[in-house]
Amino acid sequence: MDFDLSEEQQLLKDSLGRLLADRGSFEQRQKHQSEADGWSRALWARYAELGLLGLPFEERHGGLGAGPVETMVAMEAFGRALALEPYLAAVVLGGGLIRHAGSEAQKSALVPRIADGSLILAFAHGERQARYELADVATTAKKDGTGWALDGEKGVVLHGDSADKLIVSARVSGKRRDREGIGLFLVDSNASGVTRRGYPTADGLRAAEIGFSSVKLSADAALGGPGHALPAIERVVDEAIAALAAESVGVMAVMHEMTVEYLKTRKQFGTTIGSFQVLQHRAVDMLVALEQARSMAMFATMMASEEDAAERQKAMAAAKVQIGRSGKLVGQQAIQLHGGIGMTNEYKVGHYFKRMTMIDTLFGPAEHHLSRLARTDGLVEA
Repeated sequence: MDFDLSEEQQLLKDSLGRLLADRGSFEQRQKHQSEADGWSRALWARYAELGLLGLPFEERHGGLGAGPVETMVAMEAFGRALALEPYLAAVVLGGGLIRHAGSEAQKSALVPRIADGSLILAFAHGERQARYELADVATTAKKDGTGWALDGEKGVVLHGDSADKLIVSARVSGKRRDREGIGLFLVDSNASGVTRRGYPTADGLRAAEIGFSSVKLSADAALGGPGHALPAIERVVDEAIAALAAESVGVMAVMHEMTVEYLKTRKQFGTTIGSFQVLQHRAVDMLVALEQARSMAMFATMMASEEDAAERQKAMAAAKVQIGRSGKLVGQQAIQLHGGIGMTNEYKVGHYFKRMTMIDTLFGPAEHHLSRLARTDGLVEA
């Protein structure tokens, strides 16, 4: 099997690498964090110019018609740059739900605005009682004349404080954990009855707690058929896990490179600390973990478009397990081998480890997905 990038994919990788390198230093990233949105609108416009925001969408809807490999290339570059912009939230999650659950009219109306950067979406799904169970939805959408009335609360909505529109999961029928009875609704973030409380996450990105109190929605606010949205939600989350796996490879690669460079230059006892064999072995352990993660990220990318939901979910669970384990090892070694400086906010290796920790937590940590695999007899049947 050929794992080499095509000419177009390599061009995408090179173009994005140059753009993010030109963005500036780590100090520039910290300046972007202090902006109103917590990220750079100017850089977001550059993403749109490069076509990054339209990558996964069909050409007939205003996108580029690219696939999971192109998303992998972009996400790895974002991981290397420790990007703040809401690509995962707006394009992979929000845009993915439009692709998989939206009507032709909704795709035609929304995709061009996502692709040109003028529409920021956020997926409001997680609830405090649900943990990582996607079917656990207590927020309700009840019929209100020809439309709907939305009530409930959503937590840790990625970039929910800067989103123009929210895609909200809500129960239209059944009990709280039933797989049937879940709908998706497109909600204006400034609609009457919507409250948002934004905050920075541990990795320097943004999230929000969002409440809905008798929010009135028209009939066409529903994405697809209300009551049958869970398969689309599961598919988009699987695509997001594959994207996060690729991002984690970029994050880990930089932590490894920084650590090796530090070992070559930091002197102690009259010599560079990298001359000590035990530290060389630890650097090699980091490289092995990184390459294991890279292999699983490629596997997740290959399986992201798998139509068999059970096989796709097993693949994503396996990828999440390896990504979590590799990220923990690489991050811990990077901090320890840097010594005290690795713990400071002024030095960027600690910020990479924070992002790696958040990636492990999103959609369930390694332990959660290991349990999922155990319940399905593992990735490969005995």
